[in-house]
Amino acid sequence: MPTINVQLFEGRSAEQKRAFVKALTEVTCQTLDATPESVDIIIHELKRENWATGGKLWSEPET
Repeated sequence: MPTINVQLFEGRSAEQKRAFVKALTEVTCQTLDATPESVDIIIHELKRENWATGGKLWSEPET
């Protein structure tokens, strides 16, 4: 039973997420010899103000 956790910035549509989880499920089944019913995908949507890279919040403008 693969469980996949995905962290994304918020703002994607339900249609985009639907297409993403469909594609991710398909490739998981192909590569891990799993059934679609055994694949769980959890999407964590984060605000840009709660994510930083290189000491800089993603919500801060480029300087």
